[in-house]
Amino acid sequence: MTIIVLVLLLALPWAATASDHAFYTTFATRIMIFALAATSLNLVLGFGGMVAFGHAGFLGIGAYTVGILMDKGFSSAWLSWPAATLISGAIAGLIGLVSLRTKGVYFIMITLSFAQMLYFISVSLTYFGGDDGMSLPGRSIIQFGPDLASDDRFFYVVLGLCVAVLFFLHRLINGRFGRVLQSIRENETRMSSIGYPVFRYKLVAFTISGALAGLAGALIANQNGFISPSLMLWTQSGSLMIMIILGGVGYLYGGVLGSVVFLLLEEGLSNVTIHWQLPLGLILLCVVLFAPTGLVGFFRDRRRHD
Repeated sequence: MTIIVLVLLLALPWAATASDHAFYTTFATRIMIFALAATSLNLVLGFGGMVAFGHAGFLGIGAYTVGILMDKGFSSAWLSWPAATLISGAIAGLIGLVSLRTKGVYFIMITLSFAQMLYFISVSLTYFGGDDGMSLPGRSIIQFGPDLASDDRFFYVVLGLCVAVLFFLHRLINGRFGRVLQSIRENETRMSSIGYPVFRYKLVAFTISGALAGLAGALIANQNGFISPSLMLWTQSGSLMIMIILGGVGYLYGGVLGSVVFLLLEEGLSNVTIHWQLPLGLILLCVVLFAPTGLVGFFRDRRRHD
C-alpha cells in the first residue's frame, strides 16, 4: 500500500500538469507539510502520552528562522532548514525542561502558555513585520540541487523529506527508545520505579518533536512565501491535534491520513459554506464516536475482522 501511494505521489505533478490542474501539486505539497507537522506532534501525543497544546509555536520558530536568515541574505536551504530544525529543537528542549515537570491539564496549559508567548514575541518583532507578518523574496536555494522556484521540484523535495522523516520515526518508535517511550505512556510510575530515566526520555521525545515541527515550519514559509504570527496561534495547535485524532493517535501514519482528510474537508467544505467548521465538527464527532482509534485504527480493525 505504501509503495502504491508513493508511486501515485511521484506521478502527481506530471498528471496535474498534463491535465492543466497544477493547483493539485501545490495542494498536495501543503498536505505533506502538515502531515509532517502532525506526525511530529503524534510522537509526543500518541507515543509519549504527552498532550502538548502548543506545537504551533515550533512551526512558527522554523518559519521565522528561514525568514530572518533570508532577510539577512542567507537563502541557502543547506543553512536555513537545518538551522530552523535545530533552533526549534533547542527551544522545544528548553520548554520541555519546564513543562515536563507538570502533568495532565497543567502540562496542557503550560505548553499552550509558551506557544502564546512565542506568538506575542513574533507580533512584537516590528522589524520583521510584526502583526502584519513578513514576505519572503523567494524560496530557499539548494546549491547544486533542484530549483525550488518550480512547484514541481519543491513538491519532490518535500516528498523526499516526508519519506525520510517517516522512515526515521518508524525506526525510532520501533527501536528501544520508542518502546521505552510507549511503556512510559502506559505506566510512567512503573517505568520510573524499575530505574528508567522517565524525564530524560520524555524530554528527548519532546525535543525531537519540536525539531521536526520546525522543519515543517521552514517548508511552510517556503511554500507560502509569507510568514504570519497566526502560524503560532493556539488554533493552529488545535488543527494539528484534530488531524491526529482523525487519523489515529499513536499510529505512525495517523498524522498523515488525518492531515489528508482534514485539509480535503477544509478545502471542500469552505467552498460550500463559510461556516465550514460546523460540519467539520460533526464529522469529527462521528469519528470519535464510531472510530475512537481514528481512521487508521478503524480500517486496521476492519481488515482484521475480515
